[in-house]
Amino acid sequence: MLALTELGQRLRQERESKGLSLEDLQKLTKIQKRYLLGIEEGNYEVMPGKFYVRAFIKQYCEAIGLDTDAIFEEYKSDIPSTQTEDMPQQLSRVRSRKEIPQHTKGVSKAYDYLPTVLVVAGVVVVGIIIWVIAQNIVSDKNKEQANQEAPNSEVQQSNTQEETNETTAKNDNSKSEDEQSAADKKEKEKAEKEKAAKEKAEKEKKDSGKQEYKEVQKTGRSATYALSGTDAFNLEVTSTQADTWLDVKNGKGNAFFSSILKKGETKEFDLTKETEARVNIGYSPGVELKVNGKAVDLPFDSSKQVRQVVTIQYQPAEAQ
Repeated sequence: MLALTELGQRLRQERESKGLSLEDLQKLTKIQKRYLLGIEEGNYEVMPGKFYVRAFIKQYCEAIGLDTDAIFEEYKSDIPSTQTEDMPQQLSRVRSRKEIPQHTKGVSKAYDYLPTVLVVAGVVVVGIIIWVIAQNIVSDKNKEQANQEAPNSEVQQSNTQEETNETTAKNDNSKSEDEQSAADKKEKEKAEKEKAAKEKAEKEKKDSGKQEYKEVQKTGRSATYALSGTDAFNLEVTSTQADTWLDVKNGKGNAFFSSILKKGETKEFDLTKETEARVNIGYSPGVELKVNGKAVDLPFDSSKQVRQVVTIQYQPAEAQ
């Protein structure tokens, strides 16, 4: 029990050092808070089963950036081994057909109402037949009236058609002028967009040719890079696989962001006025970094180093 208490204390200290609460850890791991608390206190009895103990400890370690293999090796004598638990036998709740009472009295009662039902059904059928006949008579009268009014209608339709043709001709001329004007406007906008895109591409190509992003040093889970040859320092961080803890600070320790970065979310930071930025990533698998719109690699293999800290030292081109 002492070793388990030491494991719990170590996990709790590592979590608190990253500024994570149990609620934050619950969002990252999708493990209920009471189970996370049970791991820290060494109280595995609260788990849904011994099978989950190792899995929950592994997820806890990955979320706070600890080496899972090292933790399991160090505490292998105190962490329960995986074992299959017997599933409780399910009790059948299906009642025997013999136990279901037969409501013979209800059936007999239905037969008593059968004559009344048949009479009502007959009346409904007769009513439907009468309604159909009436509809046919009305339809025939409407057809006769329409045939009598047809000659007058044809004359009116002819006059109306001439007026419609004249109106259509006028509208076509007006529409042609409007379409031409709209086409010219659209063509002008397209040309302006193409020009702007071309100028932007040339500028980015020019800047990318000058920009340098070099590794300065690596130690543990931290790495330092130098950014030079550019007058801008824009940072983008995107998480594509899972939620992750993200902490972005300048060289003076002032935080720009310190919270959960959700899966599929991108955060952008304009750090042009800063000389240094420190990026702390709690769960690096699937995290992408871009500097001035250009993708840069993480310093370590994310499958081996889950938590990574990247420091970028920036020197503007005009200061060189």
